[in-house]
Amino acid sequence: MTTLGTGFVRARGWLCGHPLAFDAGLAAAVLVCMIFASLAEQNPGHGAPVFGTRTPEPSSVLLMVLAAVALVLRRRRPMAVLAVTGFLTATEFLLMDPPAPVVMSAVIALYTIASSTDRPTTWRVGILTMGVLTGSAMVVGASPWYSQENLGVLAWSGLACAAGDAVRSRRAFVDAIRERAERAERTRDEEARRRVAEERLRIARDLHDVVAHHIALVNVQAGVAAHVMDKRPDQAKEALAHVREASRSALNELRATVGLLRQSGDPEAPTEPAPGLAVLDALVETFRNAGLPVEVACTDPDSPLPAAADLAAYRIIQEALTNVRKHAGAGAKAEVSVVRVGHTAEITVLDNGRGTDSACDPADGGGHGLIGMRERVTALGGTLTAGPRYGGGFRVHAILPVTSRTLAPDGPGAAERTRGRA
Repeated sequence: MTTLGTGFVRARGWLCGHPLAFDAGLAAAVLVCMIFASLAEQNPGHGAPVFGTRTPEPSSVLLMVLAAVALVLRRRRPMAVLAVTGFLTATEFLLMDPPAPVVMSAVIALYTIASSTDRPTTWRVGILTMGVLTGSAMVVGASPWYSQENLGVLAWSGLACAAGDAVRSRRAFVDAIRERAERAERTRDEEARRRVAEERLRIARDLHDVVAHHIALVNVQAGVAAHVMDKRPDQAKEALAHVREASRSALNELRATVGLLRQSGDPEAPTEPAPGLAVLDALVETFRNAGLPVEVACTDPDSPLPAAADLAAYRIIQEALTNVRKHAGAGAKAEVSVVRVGHTAEITVLDNGRGTDSACDPADGGGHGLIGMRERVTALGGTLTAGPRYGGGFRVHAILPVTSRTLAPDGPGAAERTRGRA
């Protein structure tokens, strides 16, 4: 049974790949059926047909052969084949008595058109064909106009139209399902690529924050060490120790961040958690060691923020203090506050430096720190404002939602919140 099924599948595949061979075989089968039917004589007793009492005329055989040969081209020239077989059928009705079943070829040709064209064309061609064939049989045929043979021509023509239309509709339905599945597959691939791009952007922001922060500290401490190397070697040694600590921290954070790019199963996958406000004191201490006085005010320190908001708050403070250290000038001081207000957290970083707008505006030649901060806040559905303070200094103020987008994915707008977290 399995061998038979395999052979059938192979034969079907071969015939689908060679449609002309299939049509030639179909034409031969139709010719055999027409000749076999032309040898049958109706039994007056309404029993089985009688064979051996009727022999088709040579002209009828010629018409049947021509009609069968025309069917070989039924896929390439369906309209022409229908016209030829219809003409041969009408000729058979006019000249032969009793007529041979050449109408079989016309029925096959009509089915081919119905299965390969649209429904309006099927209706127009089908009605015209049924009218011509049935009218020819009734008007010029040897049988009375009301005979069963004439009604049979009408019925078989209509059946060919209906069967062809049904096959075409099923084929269109299967194609639509296949196209929908392919479109869904493409959509899944595009969504996967989009998520990969978003993850790469997030990692790029982390790398920017880490590198900018620690390189700024290393630069400052190296400058201090070079300045006091000869006169105060102890202070220079302390500055170099801070340089070493900052570089070690930078390497550790870079290793943890870049480790996110590892594939599953790769060795030495990072296990360190992402930084957050829990290590804010250590972050502030690095700036204090670099000579920037920083005051911190944090409400509800025992109530941690959600992971996404916690990381964003840490990175915003880190980037803002880095900008203060780079652009505010000597003698500047910074203030950091983290306040929980209802379902939001407000992060504010102030300084009293003399930095200019161009130093902090990326559009005027600065870095991408403010752009990265704004992207982080926007991804969480929050807002960020940054600009000079009245009377001098700079102010960065971010409002992060801590429940609506990070803790409550259910409900209206859940898809947008999920994309925001990504």
